[in-house]
Amino acid sequence: MTDKKDIQFKSTKRQDRLLPDDSFKDWNQRESLAEEIVPIVGSLYKKGVNIFIYGKSLVNQSPVQIMQAHRFARQNDDNELSEFETYPIIKIINNLDINDCEIDVGELAIKCSFFSNLKQSIDGLEDFIKKELNGCIGAPVNRPDKPVDIVLYGFGRIGRLLARMLIETTGPGNYYRLKAIVIRKSKNEDLYKRASLLSRDSVHGKFSGTVRVDEENNSLVINGNPVKIIYANSPEEFKYSEYGINDPIIIDNTGVWRDEDGLNKHIKAGGRKAILTAPGKNDIKNIVFGINHNIYKDTDNIISAASCTTNAIVPVLKIINDKYKINGGHIETVHSYTNDQNLIDNFHKGDRRGRSAALNMVLTTTGAVNAVSKAIPELEGKLTGNAIRVPTPNVSLAILSLAINEETTKDDLNNYLKSMAFHSKYREILGFTNSTEIVSTDFYSSPFASIIDSSATIANKKRITLYCWYDNEYGYTKQVINLTKQIVGIKLPRLPKPIE
Repeated sequence: MTDKKDIQFKSTKRQDRLLPDDSFKDWNQRESLAEEIVPIVGSLYKKGVNIFIYGKSLVNQSPVQIMQAHRFARQNDDNELSEFETYPIIKIINNLDINDCEIDVGELAIKCSFFSNLKQSIDGLEDFIKKELNGCIGAPVNRPDKPVDIVLYGFGRIGRLLARMLIETTGPGNYYRLKAIVIRKSKNEDLYKRASLLSRDSVHGKFSGTVRVDEENNSLVINGNPVKIIYANSPEEFKYSEYGINDPIIIDNTGVWRDEDGLNKHIKAGGRKAILTAPGKNDIKNIVFGINHNIYKDTDNIISAASCTTNAIVPVLKIINDKYKINGGHIETVHSYTNDQNLIDNFHKGDRRGRSAALNMVLTTTGAVNAVSKAIPELEGKLTGNAIRVPTPNVSLAILSLAINEETTKDDLNNYLKSMAFHSKYREILGFTNSTEIVSTDFYSSPFASIIDSSATIANKKRITLYCWYDNEYGYTKQVINLTKQIVGIKLPRLPKPIE
């Protein structure tokens, strides 16, 4: 961990197999395998099987993107993973009677006791895979009888990302279905402007699908899914059943209502559950998926997905506290500006937030630290925090300065965090990088709630400082999707099973 060179560009050990004379021929061989992987991954996805490499889904990925996922595994986990190992694994999986699960072929490969021999022979590989996937082979299909209706209440930054992700993750099509978006009526050509904002995004790029306006039905047709646009100022103005939407789950991304009385309007309008994409007030359960999601009960009608910052810091704090015990600390978030700030100086009800977001670093408060104790009760009263809003449109950084109960070193701490990111039950929500040159824009559209910047880690006996990046839009939205799946009742097993 002391080498200052950017490990992303370092050469890895040449693999123990017959190699071409030059790197270009080697690349062509691996590219050919990646090209064959693409249709297999697509076919499996139609059966509800999502293929990953170290937490990165291979669904709708190009051959080069698949190769980049392998490169990530080699560089960040010192794992000589290549297409020569994953391709035969994926082929075997494709021939199995398997449905509705998530399989990380990168982890399958390294868990294989004869991993290093896969370049030469795959004898015994099928038996190994069948053993690792035993719980899913021949298992009954784990899906609702019919798709659960989803309604987005609001269509801002988070709402549009939710629409993208919901459409992209429909799988075989009968898990859930985005049925409607509720917004306030704007100016002429409202539908076309909404379609354009969904299709094009200055931060996250173009939507990888198609969007068509159906004026006659006041709908957007997204990848063939008709999504009704409902104009309303409040859920009190309509009933969802009037639009053929029955018992939907409402994802409120407006932040207008944050208490039970306000959010209960969605239930009165015919919603089954209401999920708030902001911290809930009073007795509303604030859930960080992957940490305290087990507190959700079927009887809970209103649930909060907490905030982006809470989702970023709580997993890291939980992991550190489990091993080292946190005695106290301070959390500073360097947060991209958000839509509630002013582009130029103007009146704002909040202190300092009236000053230009594009020109200033703005010191402000954060409620994320206070929310930590709801997910990790033993940290009640042990942490302080502030936030600095900075002139960037996306991706934020949480700096965790902690006093712990056990001495550690930078290497030991990073190795522990790396194992948690790649091989533990937290692998879906925690990322890890060891690059010395990485900056905020490199984390655009990162699916993780938080990413450990290991090169910046500081450890001085019982004092540690961690730098945790998070895409405060995309990473948080992914957490909302995870919570939505739980509430819908989609419980896809993730294989191989993580290290406990």
